[in-house]
Amino acid sequence: MLASMTRSHNEVAVITGGSAGLGLALATALLDTGWSVVTDARDADRLHAALPDSSRVTSLVGDVRDGDHQDAIAAAVARHGRLDLLVHNASELGPMLPLAEVPESLFSQVLETNLLAPLTLTQRLLPYLIASRGTLVGISSDAAVEHYPTWGTYAASKAALDHLVLTLGEENGIRAYAVDPGDMRTAMHQAAFPGEDISDRPLPESVVPHLLALLTSTQPSGRYRATDLAPAGASR
Repeated sequence: MLASMTRSHNEVAVITGGSAGLGLALATALLDTGWSVVTDARDADRLHAALPDSSRVTSLVGDVRDGDHQDAIAAAVARHGRLDLLVHNASELGPMLPLAEVPESLFSQVLETNLLAPLTLTQRLLPYLIASRGTLVGISSDAAVEHYPTWGTYAASKAALDHLVLTLGEENGIRAYAVDPGDMRTAMHQAAFPGEDISDRPLPESVVPHLLALLTSTQPSGRYRATDLAPAGASR
């Protein structure tokens, strides 16, 4: 199914938040097809258990908001000498409160993780991405375009991330995608619905073929829903 992602040379991806969920599922799929992956997470044990270091895996423990940690990601990319795909996947849900009740400090914290960190990390890595004619991806949400009570903090950050990613693509002549993966069975989704059974939500692994289909397509930059994309390997 993923043969179309295989290349004759060693392509490199940076995927933030690679210890679980969609980040881990995408990193695993790319590794299976010969890519090298640089990824990160704050939980060292979970990160290294999920993706042990190897010649094609660089797992960096740290907070994506931290400048020194971003420098470490950039140094790993420099060692490879190229960057073909940058995926801003790391996210913070933030407070599930009506916007009228959200403290400024908590709103700012979510923006730092979901918006400012992707901006500053992209700024560091942009020369490599441009040189490889690579692809920039922001993992979005339906909340970025819909209006759900108590989701306003997260939603605002994702709407802004969509705009950020697509503007960076336009300004720098690279493909850029804002991708809504849909509901998934992840720890973040469970946190948004405490006590609720979310076993009916699809696993992140089921989203990856749809995302790979977009990455290997000639689709123009823009915002896409994973469910609208035929999975990689599907007959047309």
